[in-house]
Amino acid sequence: MRIIKLSAIGSTNTFLRQISSAEPMDDYTVVVAENQTDGRGQMGTDWVVQEGKNLTFSVFKDVSFLSMENNFFISIVASLSVTKVLNSLKIPKTYIKWPNDILADNKKVCGILIENVIKNNKLTASVIGIGLNVNQTEFTNLPNASSLLKLTGNPFSIDDILNSIVETLQQYFIRLQDKEFDSLKEEYEAQLFRKDKPSTFRDNEEHLFSGYIQGVSRDGALRVLLEDDIIREYDLKEIQLLY
Repeated sequence: MRIIKLSAIGSTNTFLRQISSAEPMDDYTVVVAENQTDGRGQMGTDWVVQEGKNLTFSVFKDVSFLSMENNFFISIVASLSVTKVLNSLKIPKTYIKWPNDILADNKKVCGILIENVIKNNKLTASVIGIGLNVNQTEFTNLPNASSLLKLTGNPFSIDDILNSIVETLQQYFIRLQDKEFDSLKEEYEAQLFRKDKPSTFRDNEEHLFSGYIQGVSRDGALRVLLEDDIIREYDLKEIQLLY
């Protein structure tokens, strides 16, 4: 595992994509920054962190073994890797909020941004960006955010958590290469936030509706049980799960 440490960078994902396009890249090359000034989340949202308090890094992974229709399993593997490490640290009530936000005690502690490299309609590589709130204690205008320190009262070693997540990511990718699709999907669904509980959603036309999360499809769509026992699938651009 090659680790590139930076004091500050706009986005670790952007930096890693740039260098991977310019030179051959080993699996699990990591770019980690003490301060990320232009971090990005899902759907173009910003990921803001305090310098030196949190873990912001990106990992390069060759995923040429994976077909396009199974690309959501990269998100599954990344989410499971983070939750497994957090569970080992005794972080309370960890869940995956579809598609790949990580919650602890109903607060967001981690965001994951996956950017795939596609050539000739085939997956070749993936850059997995992870932002984990570790030792930050103040979150201005972010009432649903928290950190490992706030949740437990204990400070954590950022380097130790980085190594643990990357090692766990390697273990999960071995399972993915072995085509353990069903067991990985079941493990992911078992940790879905509000699964089988009455929940409120907002669609892209700002309409609110209720339903029960049943799980996900193989391509990552959220399966929701609606009225009259109808199960409908929604992709990320169609629906938002509200708190």
